[in-house]
Amino acid sequence: MNTYSRSLFAAIAVLVASPVAASAAAEMTVYKTPWCGCCHAWAEAVEKAGYQVSTVDLEDLSSIRKQAGVPAEMEGCHIAAVDGYFLEGHVPLEAVKKLLSERPNVAGLAAPGMPQGSLGMGDDPSASYEVYAVPRQASEAPQVFYRAGGK
Repeated sequence: MNTYSRSLFAAIAVLVASPVAASAAAEMTVYKTPWCGCCHAWAEAVEKAGYQVSTVDLEDLSSIRKQAGVPAEMEGCHIAAVDGYFLEGHVPLEAVKKLLSERPNVAGLAAPGMPQGSLGMGDDPSASYEVYAVPRQASEAPQVFYRAGGK
């Protein structure tokens, strides 16, 4: 089994793991492409906020996104796994904290695209964008979970 296959199987195992109680030092795995600086900045900011972060560089994230249930229109820059949820793209720390404290029955959160001013993309507190809760059922539509920038 090559390194890519081992990384992919490990990624899938983390993403489909059952949720566990959130803690101040929750473990998070960030899957990103090796050449992406904004993904690296996002992972560093999350680690600085107290999460135990490990990163996995992969050339193609499509298999991980498919396994996690990320709809194409919700795709961002990278994908992370934390406590049984996925975080797609530049999800702000406040949304992650809300997710882990409320523990809704969703697959994860997504900040589609690469919102200017988001965490890892300039980290501008006045940046306005929406973060969506992605349901576990593909037939259900994502709903706004958090509005960054007070919009």
